Amino acid sequence: MARSNFSVLTILSVTLLLPVLSLSFSPDSPSDRRLLVLLDDLSLKSSLSIFFNSLKSRGFDLDFKLADDPKLALQRYGQYLYDGLILFSPSIERFGGALDLAAVLDFVDSGHDLLIAADNSASDLIKSVATECGVDFDEDPSALVIDHKSYAVAGTEGDHTLIAADDFIDSDALLGKNKIEAPVLFKGIAHSLNAANTLVLKVLSASPSAYSANPSSKLSSPPSLTGSSISLVSVIQARNNARIMITGSLDMFSNRFFRSSVQKAGSPKKYHKSGNEQFVTELSKWVFHERGHLKAVNLRHNKAGETDEPAMYRIKDDLDFSVEIYEWSGKSWEPYVADDVQVQFYMMSPYVLKTLSNDKKGLYHTSFKVPDVYGVFQFKVEYNRLGYTSLLLSKQIPVRPFRHNEYERFITAAFPYYGASFTMMAGFFIFSFVYLYHK
Repeated sequence: MARSNFSVLTILSVTLLLPVLSLSFSPDSPSDRRLLVLLDDLSLKSSLSIFFNSLKSRGFDLDFKLADDPKLALQRYGQYLYDGLILFSPSIERFGGALDLAAVLDFVDSGHDLLIAADNSASDLIKSVATECGVDFDEDPSALVIDHKSYAVAGTEGDHTLIAADDFIDSDALLGKNKIEAPVLFKGIAHSLNAANTLVLKVLSASPSAYSANPSSKLSSPPSLTGSSISLVSVIQARNNARIMITGSLDMFSNRFFRSSVQKAGSPKKYHKSGNEQFVTELSKWVFHERGHLKAVNLRHNKAGETDEPAMYRIKDDLDFSVEIYEWSGKSWEPYVADDVQVQFYMMSPYVLKTLSNDKKGLYHTSFKVPDVYGVFQFKVEYNRLGYTSLLLSKQIPVRPFRHNEYERFITAAFPYYGASFTMMAGFFIFSFVYLYHK
């Protein structure tokens, strides 16, 4: 009887857990997601409330936990409980529960998103996570970004560590279509990009006059990080389309920085509100797939003038190709419009490469002639554009040669050979007649 009750309880527990496990990433609704937010101190919930409320208003379910919570886990029964992870715990030396460096990296490798914010208290653990993602924080634990030319006039405290940064990446996919007019307030540590990692991008760069050093001591040697090589905010889109954002300033997300006025040194213009809120909000939309997320559906091909997809083509057939591409707008799928989508007709190498035309409603199409080569080909669409998820579509199709009864009966180009053959036969007949009957 006790064993029976235990079985019933187990089944009920798993049944109740299934709705939670089903909240994983959905291609049909990419932004309907659950985020785990790890904090050093729960008081950050109030000091960063504007940012968190922005996520909630966009439909995200936030689960706040301390980074050293002994019950921490990203997955259960082989299924991930969350679709994104926010690490606002720069000083944590060791995660609680089942969470560690390997678990975070596996989370990203499984296609989930990650947002990391550090500061001058950043631990080796947080720096290790960033390093694995292709970003290296300054090794000097006391160093901050200093800029004596592009500092914020208000609240500099004399050390010029409050930076007014406005060197943004030029990408509507990453930062939205509305230009960020006001500089972004940044106070934190510098990082550089690993040259071997081609997937990392600078979204917000330091000015050429910036450098990383301890603001409370004199420089005894040239700083290791200087000028535009310093990245303030970087992003990575992995090959599995997982997205990562890394910054060295937790204060950049704070209510205080969101509401602060800003005036860049040397500029007469003062903004009543910094660009932090717009910058962070727009970039978080990209990180959590509310923008720049593409899907391709209904890849079709058929012979010209027909509608059914054939089992194979013959060399020199005329064919039509089409595919539909849509972009997630945060609420629904909208037609994606671009003029650089191409299709390859591929066997070992592309025999045909065509740019697709579009009807402004998401349908991309083209027509071409099958090359005079038979074998097993692929229709291949490879699309990689800054700020957008990559698309890789392929469909295999065999191509056969002409059958013996499909060739032309008489080939125009062979008429001279036909004439030479008949002329030779006629000459042989005349020669034979003359030889046999001439006396």
